[in-house]
Amino acid sequence: MQKWGMADLNDIAVFVKVAQYGSFSRAAHSLGMPVSTVSRKVTSLEEQLGVTLIQRTTRKLSLTAQGRAYYDRCSEPLSHLLDAEQAVSETQRKPAGFLKISVPVILGQEVFYEFISAFLKTYPDIQVDLFVTNLFLDLVAENIDVGIRFGDLKDSSMVAQRLGKSVRYLVAAPEYLKGRALPAKPEDLKEHRCVLLNGRNGEAEWHLVSGRKSLDLRVSGPVSSRDFDAVSAFTYRGHGIGLLPSTYCDEQIRRGELIRLLPEWSSPEIFVHAVYPTRRFLPLRLQVFLEALKAWNTPLWLPLH
Repeated sequence: MQKWGMADLNDIAVFVKVAQYGSFSRAAHSLGMPVSTVSRKVTSLEEQLGVTLIQRTTRKLSLTAQGRAYYDRCSEPLSHLLDAEQAVSETQRKPAGFLKISVPVILGQEVFYEFISAFLKTYPDIQVDLFVTNLFLDLVAENIDVGIRFGDLKDSSMVAQRLGKSVRYLVAAPEYLKGRALPAKPEDLKEHRCVLLNGRNGEAEWHLVSGRKSLDLRVSGPVSSRDFDAVSAFTYRGHGIGLLPSTYCDEQIRRGELIRLLPEWSSPEIFVHAVYPTRRFLPLRLQVFLEALKAWNTPLWLPLH
């Protein structure tokens, strides 16, 4: 038995998992132990420390003030210990194990699945659990190894590696423009039908920049979606002016299927990052995934240079 002060390291590790999941049964599932063992280990830790760490009610469990303080102190050193153990053993083996990845809906499409497929074939001992969602998941609480994020990063406790950038253009199909006056200045967009991303009640706000000038415009239109694939589909079909990532419209502009409007205006540059919880040692499976991501020549964002 390893001792860390008086408390048993295994018990501490179990408590930290219960605190992360907020549930004995989910922690038990993740640890591959019976719930009774998990419960017993937490009780034994509480007895060793002489405090109650977890308030158990039938509905849900919550940390006591001491439990919260203890968790805040333990979780980081513990993950370093586990990482250290892993780092030592990983020098002798190939990348393996579960990789939980969270990506926004814009990546829920064929080219990204192709990338993941090639990655899995290269590393047959890695299993991927993929969350495709625009919800801002808490990577630590949800036990996620890495997320891909577009735009502003909200969480400073994460490590962020820049992968690329994205910029959006104002475009419309020739069919939509037939018989309509082209916008000569951004304000003219208010008179047009627009295809909206995340619109509310048929309206959305567009943030546009041109050199040092920038403005926010309220635009409205007949269709809104949470997903660029849908926004681009309705823009291509002539339902209005879209604000689309350049990677979704460069080819169509070249072929004359879309017209770029107000070409001196665009969205600000948005950066794409891979984010993951702070760790001294990255698991080998995460290292190889980050390397593959950086090497990926993707149509979904522009290279940084």
